[in-house]
Amino acid sequence: MGLPVGIVGLPNVGKSTTFNALTKAQNAESANYPFCTIEPNKAVVPVPDPRLDELAKIVNPQRIQHSTIDFVDIAGLVKGASKGEGLGNQFLSNIRETDMILHMVRCFEDGNITHVEGSIDPLRDIEIIESELIFADIQQLEKKIDRLARQSKTGDKKVRAQLEIAQELMKHLEEIKPVSTFENRDDENFIQLDKELRFLSNKPIIYGANVDEDGLLEDNEHVKAVKQHAKEVGADVIKLCAKIEEELVQLEEEEAKEFLAELGIEESGLDKIIRTAFDRLGLISYFTAGVKEVRAWTIHKGWKAPKAASVIHNDFERGFIRAEVIAYEDFIQYGGEQGAKEAGKMRLEGKDYIVQDGDIMHFRFNV
Repeated sequence: MGLPVGIVGLPNVGKSTTFNALTKAQNAESANYPFCTIEPNKAVVPVPDPRLDELAKIVNPQRIQHSTIDFVDIAGLVKGASKGEGLGNQFLSNIRETDMILHMVRCFEDGNITHVEGSIDPLRDIEIIESELIFADIQQLEKKIDRLARQSKTGDKKVRAQLEIAQELMKHLEEIKPVSTFENRDDENFIQLDKELRFLSNKPIIYGANVDEDGLLEDNEHVKAVKQHAKEVGADVIKLCAKIEEELVQLEEEEAKEFLAELGIEESGLDKIIRTAFDRLGLISYFTAGVKEVRAWTIHKGWKAPKAASVIHNDFERGFIRAEVIAYEDFIQYGGEQGAKEAGKMRLEGKDYIVQDGDIMHFRFNV
C-alpha cells in the first residue's frame, strides 16, 4: 500500500535495535553513540495474522503470503533539529515521507548506555522530539503563508480563505501545540494545506516504550508516565524490550513462544506494534485461498469490491463483474470453499459491496 511508518526518537533509545528485530536481520547498525544511522533504512515487514495459518490447514497451499507494512528507521533527532542541529533537516524530510510515526522512548536505566540528554526522562524526550516536529511545521507554514499573502492581493476568495486557515493554524503552532490538536482539521482548506505540506505533527503516533527485562511484566514509573501522556493526546503505547525482541527473532516459532511464556508474556511487543500500525493506518486484509497460495491483500477500510480487486490487478477493477465472497468464520466452520457453498454461505456481491476484514474473495471480470 506504500504507507510507511517512520521510527523516530532521540539517539540511543533503541530505534535501530527495534528495526533490526522488525526486519529479522541486522540491517541497521546499532552502536553506543549518536548518529550511527546515517541513511534511513527501509524494510517491508509481514503483518502477523493467524487466520492465514488456519486457512492453510484447509487449503494446503504451496505458499502463504502475508499483508505487509513498511518501516523506515530514521536517524536520531536532537534538540535543535529543525534548525539543522545534528543531522536534523535531512531526517525531518525523511519523516515527512511517512504516514505514521513510531516514537521510540527509552524507559529504563542503564549506566552503560549513554543518553544524549544525560538522564532518563521519557516525557522530556517526547517533548524534545515533538517540539522539533512542530518547529519544522512552523517553518513550512511560514513559507506557505508568504505565498498565499502575495496571491491573495488579486482578490481570489479561495486563496483568501486558505490564508485565513493557515494564519489560524500558525497561531495554534506558535503555542507549541501539534497540528493534530488543531480544532478546524475538518475544514477543506486545512485538508488541502495538510495534503500539500504533510505536517509532521499531524501524523498518528504510536509510542514504543522500550524497557529492560524487569520492566516487561510490571510498568515502571517511566512507562506509566508515557501511558498517561499518550492517553491525553489520543496515541497508542506498546511496551517492549527491544533487546529481547532482537533475540526472539533469531529463534524458531515454537522456541520463541516458549521464551515468551517463560517471561510471562503472551505476545511479542513487535507483533503488537505491527498490528497496531496496520490498524491505525486504516488498513484491513481480505484473502484469496487456492492451492498455489493463501494470500492476504491489503486495502483501506471502506473500499468497495472493484477497488479492492485492483490491488491484485488493475484489469480486475476495470472489468469487474462481481465477487464471490465467503466470510472467514464460515470458510473455517464449513471446511473450505465447497463446504461453505453447500451451506449457502457463499455470496455474490456487486460493485457497491464494501469489503470486510477477513473476507475470502474470488473476482469475476471481463478482460
